[in-house]
Amino acid sequence: MRIIMGILIGHREEEALKVQELLTRYGCYIKTRLGLHDTPGEGSCSSKGLLILEFLPGNEKEVDALEIELKKLESFVVKRMEF
Repeated sequence: MRIIMGILIGHREEEALKVQELLTRYGCYIKTRLGLHDTPGEGSCSSKGLLILEFLPGNEKEVDALEIELKKLESFVVKRMEF
């Protein structure tokens, strides 16, 4: 099974360390990581960020655990696609 997870981070600057800690902990199961954020204007960054993760097949248990941990963080929205 292929799993793709989208993570919308509401307060990117404040939550970056928590996200990085979790992604490091589950890094062996992540095949692809793409980080996107809006740039509202020159010299400033958006406070929201979007991460897209693709996981290595066969790690559903670990993906479930990461999803649970991410959903505990207040400003996060986590969505998941399975193929």
